[in-house]
Amino acid sequence: MNQPQILKQRQLSRRAMLLISILLMLIDQISKSWARQQLSSGLVLPFVPGLLQLRLISNTGAAFNLFNGATFLLGLLSLAVTIGLMVWIWRAGQMPIWQGLAMSFLLGGTIGNGLDRWRLGHVTDFLQLVPVDFPIFNGADVAINLAVICFGIDALIRRHGQQHT
Repeated sequence: MNQPQILKQRQLSRRAMLLISILLMLIDQISKSWARQQLSSGLVLPFVPGLLQLRLISNTGAAFNLFNGATFLLGLLSLAVTIGLMVWIWRAGQMPIWQGLAMSFLLGGTIGNGLDRWRLGHVTDFLQLVPVDFPIFNGADVAINLAVICFGIDALIRRHGQQHT
């Protein structure tokens, strides 16, 4: 009997997922610290001309100005999601590569923004896309969006694997 393709794909260990999450959180926190020290409010610095510029803001809400001023509630949500993800990763032990990357990115991004909310009372955002009117964001936000993409890739792989079994 043929083993389904989904069971043959590469796995990401618990340790690897946690290390990736920690690395992403550290990159996020270091970049936000740099932004708070180097960018004064209102200053705009071109980073990738025509694509990305640096502009410091303090965000007391969530993406797209949702829940503005709800720092405490969003901090609790970040804590709950962090605990839930860590329990899930710990219990799973290992996961298919794309699912493991998604969990790692989501955990790293959630911790990064959660730390800002708990320590500063707001999230530090400083990355601004130039060609489109899009909210200013940070490295944790990028990690969370990469998690969504990885979850989608994992779902496609699983769907494709089920069709051929």
